[in-house]
Amino acid sequence: MQVIIPGQPQRYALRLAAYEPNGDRLGVLPHHLGFEVGTPLNDVPSLKLTYPAAGVGAEWLETPAEIAVEYAIDGGQWQEPDGGRFLRIKRGADMSDLSGTRTYECPAWSWQLRKLIMYAGPVMADGKRPFSAVSAGAILRTLIDEGVNRGTLTHLDAKFSTTRDSAGQLWDEDKLLTLELEPGVDLLTLLINLAEQGVIDWTMSGRELRVYNEGTVLGHDLASGSAPVDLRMGRDIDEAPDSATLEDIASAILVRGEQGLMVEVTNPDAYTPWGRWETSQSQGGVSDQGTAILLGNNALQRASRERAQLTRGIRFEVARWLPFEHYRPGDHVLAPGPGGQMTSLRLRQITLAVDKDGTPSGNVTLNDRFLERELKLARQAAGILAGGVGSGGDGGEPAPEQPGGRVATKPLGLLIDDAAYVDEYGYARGQITATWSPVTQDANGVAIDPDNYELYARVNQAAEPWRLIASSDDTAATYSPLVVATTYAFKVRAVAQGTKGEFSDPVVALIEDDTTPPPVPSTPALTTRLGVIEVGWDGLGQNGGGMPSDFELVRVHMAAAEDSPFEVVDHLRAAGAALVADQPYNTPRWFRFTSVDRRGNESAPSNSASIATQPLVDTDLIGKVISGANIVDGTVNAADAVIANTVTGNLVQANAIDTGHLRANAVTLDKLAAGSVDATRLTATAIDGKTITGAHIRTASTGRRLEFAPPGATYPEMRFIPSGAGTNYTRLRTRDDRFTGEATFEITSGTNSGATAASQTTIAAGFMQMQVLDAGLSTPNGGLMEIAEGYARYGYFRSADREQYFWFDNTGRTRHIGRWWDYTVLGNTAGIFAGSISLGSGTQFGTFSYGAEMTGNMGPVVTMRDGAAGNSNSQPSFNPNANWCLVYSTQFGFTVKTTTTSSKAYYFWTHRH
Repeated sequence: MQVIIPGQPQRYALRLAAYEPNGDRLGVLPHHLGFEVGTPLNDVPSLKLTYPAAGVGAEWLETPAEIAVEYAIDGGQWQEPDGGRFLRIKRGADMSDLSGTRTYECPAWSWQLRKLIMYAGPVMADGKRPFSAVSAGAILRTLIDEGVNRGTLTHLDAKFSTTRDSAGQLWDEDKLLTLELEPGVDLLTLLINLAEQGVIDWTMSGRELRVYNEGTVLGHDLASGSAPVDLRMGRDIDEAPDSATLEDIASAILVRGEQGLMVEVTNPDAYTPWGRWETSQSQGGVSDQGTAILLGNNALQRASRERAQLTRGIRFEVARWLPFEHYRPGDHVLAPGPGGQMTSLRLRQITLAVDKDGTPSGNVTLNDRFLERELKLARQAAGILAGGVGSGGDGGEPAPEQPGGRVATKPLGLLIDDAAYVDEYGYARGQITATWSPVTQDANGVAIDPDNYELYARVNQAAEPWRLIASSDDTAATYSPLVVATTYAFKVRAVAQGTKGEFSDPVVALIEDDTTPPPVPSTPALTTRLGVIEVGWDGLGQNGGGMPSDFELVRVHMAAAEDSPFEVVDHLRAAGAALVADQPYNTPRWFRFTSVDRRGNESAPSNSASIATQPLVDTDLIGKVISGANIVDGTVNAADAVIANTVTGNLVQANAIDTGHLRANAVTLDKLAAGSVDATRLTATAIDGKTITGAHIRTASTGRRLEFAPPGATYPEMRFIPSGAGTNYTRLRTRDDRFTGEATFEITSGTNSGATAASQTTIAAGFMQMQVLDAGLSTPNGGLMEIAEGYARYGYFRSADREQYFWFDNTGRTRHIGRWWDYTVLGNTAGIFAGSISLGSGTQFGTFSYGAEMTGNMGPVVTMRDGAAGNSNSQPSFNPNANWCLVYSTQFGFTVKTTTTSSKAYYFWTHRH
């Protein structure tokens, strides 16, 4: 229950009050055990609350009633916000709970607008009621007036007309509609559909329906002007989860209407990173080209950019701006965007909760909410949802998000069976099979036959969105791909006659990783030549089969004995051979393979094999003559003892003949066969001390390689080519034209994938520079660090309006070029905070929060500015009418106290020291 401490009014308080259906106020409901209220833009708000049977006013909730949510600031007057009136039409209880606690799920008063439907009219066309070139107000008033005359929703107060909206403004003439509506369409569906099409905004104030031109009253721009509503991190808001998608983007739409009408609408300003994206939209009831273009344009405007959901938690205790008092759904406010920068964002929903002690919490949803598949199926809206085909424009098909028919109970026994598999590209993916018990009853215990079931999933982390992953006519569904080694949550619900049922309890499952290693490789094939062991692999497994698509490499293991520890000496990524050198003669070496996949799974070892290097002759006999058991130096003349051509290359051991045994010029070019000297015939030091001229040296002709002195290079240059044709590479070079008499060393990168940037590092005797440039390495295009003998600067260079840097020089002074960020949450180690706050008239305390406990003492420097009309430098006789001072400073924030007859602005610069 709510606890109120005398003399200490809450900064922001919420309470509940009961009303008779369509009647008078009954009183406050003070003993709630907690409630939560969500008020979205252009949709039906919802209220969930828990109330004890013995609480004051509990008897009012035992029968149908209306419940109002009210708020007050600093103990002021209680107010009911727009969308704050709810219907007590659904309750629940646990009979084992001796306290008699009840739970109530209450849709807003606007929910019952679905109970007013359109009847056939005096003029019908093919069974539909035509409306030609009329305003949204004319269509809505027709539906409401006819229903009230029949005695339906007689207490509904609609403050708009066929010509003017609820603010008294003329209906937008650019949004006249020509529609043919099916009899049976209800008022709520029509409201939601027209709002989805961007034609209107609507809300409820108590029992009054207010409808406005889209983007006007429910689209106030509070983000600009001299005193914007700025929701700042650490002061107004704290938690800030973001999620975004490009799925809905389209630059062209084919609108399909009645009687074969087809109209293409394009948006040349749409974000098209992959070029033109198309979608289609079925607009039942649309029969003229103008209406099709109108609705198509509205749909493309919403599909022209990345759709983002930004959720920001509210800090009620220190917030300068508070929900409903300073902003409401539909307003544009300043708030940190996905990158933390203060951006104008539209408020999509306010969600508030109060615990049993009356402590409020909540968040705001900014920008566009994800139009998830469940929303599409519930509304059958005519807009572009998730890049698919919608039906709409007539308002006859979509249903509201809240259940309108019989609501199926939640499925029981949800089980998730997960497995891992390898896709066609060789990557591990997760797959699940979900099973559950069939649903046979609705929420009231009456038999029901679901049309289908919807399976939802999300990564099991806070603020991750739920997504529909499968729809099934049976009590089982499968889905893939999922990310392996990741924990997901799953839930399922039944759908009966278009009405969404209750979700099952979520089930959490860790998606199995791929733990299956590749096949054991075949046995190594060993040979030795010239003291080098060649370890060959045929690319197959031990049973003769190939390697799977997720195969990564084969590791080559060697040991001194079969029962000794093996060590990895090389690896192979395909069939081929590894060369193992520097092994002693006549000493066996054992080899075996293991295979490894992309997830790091390693097979069991292959069969092992051994080999020992063998010399051609005993190395002690090389260069000797045998005399008995001994060899006498110089006793054998090769001309006398060796027959011509009997000593061939394969009889000469490696290194047996060195240059000391060759006569100068004994081997001439004509003694060498063409191509007989290649890299294998040269020793590691064969060209030491030699000069190579006129050569383009490269480690390979294609693919990954190094190139020295490549063709076309003006200066001494080395290129590092990662792959491909070699047109995008990194480069080292030295040049002499940058500084007179100096050698300047340059390192340049390749370009990025979009060919918009490259970087360069320059090193000279008295100058060093690192900078991001354009793809041609000619124009500044990003960050810069520059160090010279007389100065240094660090910053960002791209264009004059974005230039910013620090400058240090040998005068001992520093300067800064550019602008400072206005305050956002910068973390507890930020050096400087800058910003402003405003305080009203009278004696007030203004508290500013850093949003975190800083890791050092803070030194706030604050000044006051009186911005009242007439205060300027042309009136030096102006006398200030305020007293103020900085009264309190901690590592969390600071406080200013002021006494003034008018509001003032306080600018601050705070540094950590």
